[in-house]
Amino acid sequence: MSLLESTIANIPPSDAVAAAEVQRRLDGKTKPRASLGRLEEVACALGAIQATAAPRAESKAVVVMAGDHGVAEEGVSAFPQEVTAQMVANFARGGAAINVLARHVGARVVVVDMGVKAPVPGLPGVLDLRVGPGTRNLARGPAMTRAETVRALEAGIGVAAKLADEGVNVLAIGEMGIANTTAASALTAAFTGISPDEVTGRGTGIDDAAHRRKVEVVRRALAVNPVDPADPLGTLAALGGFEIAGLAGVVLGAAARRVPVVIDGFIASAAALAAARLAPRAAEALLASHRSVEVGHRAILQALGKKPLLDLDLRLGEGTGAVLALHLLEAAVRILAEMATFEAAGVTDSGR
Repeated sequence: MSLLESTIANIPPSDAVAAAEVQRRLDGKTKPRASLGRLEEVACALGAIQATAAPRAESKAVVVMAGDHGVAEEGVSAFPQEVTAQMVANFARGGAAINVLARHVGARVVVVDMGVKAPVPGLPGVLDLRVGPGTRNLARGPAMTRAETVRALEAGIGVAAKLADEGVNVLAIGEMGIANTTAASALTAAFTGISPDEVTGRGTGIDDAAHRRKVEVVRRALAVNPVDPADPLGTLAALGGFEIAGLAGVVLGAAARRVPVVIDGFIASAAALAAARLAPRAAEALLASHRSVEVGHRAILQALGKKPLLDLDLRLGEGTGAVLALHLLEAAVRILAEMATFEAAGVTDSGR
């Protein structure tokens, strides 16, 4: 059995008993029942994923995977392809938005080169798991082979396993890759059956003409790659990217180890959707951090059955929205662990 197959087979269901015990504990705190709303839902979700009535969220990491896309040659992005490598260097130096926000919440940033076209060698802190120098143009044929896709998925599984072994108890995922919103749009259309017009947004901020071209590129990609949604590996190979497949692997690996995964915006969520199609139980390990302004993100959240915690008109990627939501996870856990009970505080419980 391959690493991918064994990981999928080992993903456990969420623990409803643990979630119910978390809610029972919350009901005993000095507050009206359910008065902390979504925070209580988060605490219960963490308990269910980690299979404990005392979930933890103090050891946090964000995995940022980078890769280039052959479809960039179709002129679907406002930025040139060399920006991917430049931003990886920026991540390594600690100067990007994700670095700032991760420092703010005390999360470790793990940067992974999954297949940047022009990699910057010798960058400290960048994990080299390159599958190739960028994918092929998905508008002219499959972006990846099945073997490349499995290699990227298993690389992501390995990253998640290593972080779990190091004691990380909450993972966030983010990405970098010029033209990756085009790949994410094609994947969304293929997995949900929604038309390219309804799931293809403006990515890095393209104008009207470029947006029309991008929609047409997604249509072409679906035409030249007649994928079967019942074959999620084939769909991911044809329409995805090295960093998207790598993040799908992170989701699978984390789910198998009962580590909650906080998903970022459109591209990271497309990776999460691919993981959920490969292994439906993996969806139970996911928490949606925010709702992106990218139109396709709503379709993915609906397909995953996830309600985002934040809605801040974000569209940067990198894991920025996911890291912002980590504050809420830690707050939920702290309420559960530190807030006094009615009995301990000598406060009368109304039972409501």
